[in-house]
Amino acid sequence: MRIAVVGGGWAGLAAAVRAVEAGHDVTLLEMAAALGGRARGVDLDGLALDNGQHILIGAYVRTLALMRTVGSDADGVLCRLGLELRYPDGRGLAVPPGPAALGFARAIAAARGWTWGDRLRFGAAAAGWAARGFTCPPHWTVERLCAGLPQRVRALMIDPLCVAALNTPARDASAVVLLRVLRDALFGGPGASDLLLPRRPLSALLPTPAQRWLVDRGARVVNGRRVERIEPIEGSAGWTVDGDPFDAVVVAAPAAEASRLVGEANPQWAATAAALRYEPIVTVYLRARGARLPAPMTALQEGPEQPAQFAFDHGALGGHDGLFAFVVSGAAPWVERGLTATAQAVLQQARPLLAGVEPSLVRALAEKRATFRCTPALRRPALRIAPGLLAAGDHVDGPYPATLEGAVRSGEAAAAALSAPA
Repeated sequence: MRIAVVGGGWAGLAAAVRAVEAGHDVTLLEMAAALGGRARGVDLDGLALDNGQHILIGAYVRTLALMRTVGSDADGVLCRLGLELRYPDGRGLAVPPGPAALGFARAIAAARGWTWGDRLRFGAAAAGWAARGFTCPPHWTVERLCAGLPQRVRALMIDPLCVAALNTPARDASAVVLLRVLRDALFGGPGASDLLLPRRPLSALLPTPAQRWLVDRGARVVNGRRVERIEPIEGSAGWTVDGDPFDAVVVAAPAAEASRLVGEANPQWAATAAALRYEPIVTVYLRARGARLPAPMTALQEGPEQPAQFAFDHGALGGHDGLFAFVVSGAAPWVERGLTATAQAVLQQARPLLAGVEPSLVRALAEKRATFRCTPALRRPALRIAPGLLAAGDHVDGPYPATLEGAVRSGEAAAAALSAPA
């Protein structure tokens, strides 16, 4: 079939690659100058960086498989580390290599800064989650799920894990989705809970090699073109994209853009997509030559004047030495205060961590619609919009929050559905 994929983020790339593999004639249309969507490389004052710091985990099996398909060297572009949630003062835990569930139990037993009571109560709670198949009532928040845990455990582990995985504060976040992420990380096989930290800009992980792979196999990749309308072809299941006919279309644009494009084809789908609400993420890049963090990814204690929950040492990852990324997830209150105020607060937060080296600001970046708010019983738009018209994106209905893995899985599902009966 002749297929159009509208949107060149990670979902659109996944859909395009798998559609080409299935023998379809694919045209990929992206409104921006470069592919990658919200996970792409950018040039910051001559530095090849990212529009925001991202991480992967070993359980992202479909993302890693897609990278291998397009010839991306996962071992070369990703630094694989055991899961650590360490704070600068040594508190926290580290999961040793081997089976993740056993390693996690050992990490809890050895967690620094926890009392034996903390360990026992968390162990009992985690055992209960596992016994229930990592499920809970759909209306529960993460705060409700963890209400019986000690405050120290919630502050040092649950809250940062929740905001890192769901980009939604625990008081508002879906416990069902967090439990799904934990299940896959702990029982997804050896290495599933490992951290995979990019050594190179995100474009090198997937967008650039995927574009090369697609073009080499005859697909058309068009950058800098915003699609204005998608309309049905009378008497067939096909669609036109700005007047150009296709047998089927995968709409892999952001939810708001997708809602605009398909509003006439399926008003209910468009309304569901438009109703999603979002959480921003702010990434503050700092330079401190000669400084090092305790680990390539270091957890930070969030507070009223301490915005960031995690810091990344690019020098330790084989990137720019003396460059650090401080990440503020669930950043709506800080976006309201403004990027200048956020950057100054991060500078103040960073000073005690950088071994007496005075940090300087490189740039503060805000992705105001970084992810949808992953709240309990959230209605997300479906894969199928209309016959021959499919959706892809991390916002499309599925078990994962707004992550790279969620985006890739949705794109692959859309490609698989192209030839499947409605």
